[in-house]
Amino acid sequence: MAGPTAGQNDPLLAELAGRWQDGEAVVLVHGGGPEIDAALARRGIATARIAGQRVTGEATLEVTEAVLCGSINKRIVRELLALGVRAAGVSGQDGGTLIAQRALGENGEDLGFVGEIVAVNTRLIQTLLTAGYLPVVAPLALARRADHAYNVNADLAAGALAAALHARAFVLVTNVPRVLRDLDDPASGIERLTPDEAASFARSSACRSSMKPKLLAAANAARDGAAASYICDAKPNAIASALRGDATIVSPP
Repeated sequence: MAGPTAGQNDPLLAELAGRWQDGEAVVLVHGGGPEIDAALARRGIATARIAGQRVTGEATLEVTEAVLCGSINKRIVRELLALGVRAAGVSGQDGGTLIAQRALGENGEDLGFVGEIVAVNTRLIQTLLTAGYLPVVAPLALARRADHAYNVNADLAAGALAAALHARAFVLVTNVPRVLRDLDDPASGIERLTPDEAASFARSSACRSSMKPKLLAAANAARDGAAASYICDAKPNAIASALRGDATIVSPP
């Protein structure tokens, strides 16, 4: 499950709380790009991007880790606890949950401490789920030798975790109700794709840059172990609506 950073009285958190209280096993993976940008600006650290990907030097990684694992993660945990949920905040580094190697830009550019996930160990997450907790996961991964962290895209981190957990549903919450086949046509929402179709569309010029990682994450998850992926907007009862079909659904043929 991936979604935007949570806020006070967030309807997505309220829905997650209700599903957890009904006995569902729920995992929340969050991002935090705007808050990272603000924290970097306060420290006078310039933000550089290549094809939409943040270049992450040592100083940027330090701020990213503090914001994701500290400020945002713990705020979401507090808000879930206030809703009566036994929430536990971790990052992909904890227990070696997410292992990554250095990622390169589309044209081989050096992005610094930006990682692509190469292995997932679900033991910690499974232990928390079995004990009745709702894991809240910050998308930081561990280098193979555990000598430093990598910043990884939250959608791709969530997709890799959903696949490894063989999730019944991997839901990506964004700002549009469906992936659009034509950006200029709101009525061109795509209802269903296979993983291969989703990956192909994600790599095409018709897919906007902010949707590419979400569609790739959805494709990877549905191909590698999740029953289906859903891309939807953050309206009230977004998850229930998505599971009823009000989303772009990526599933095996």
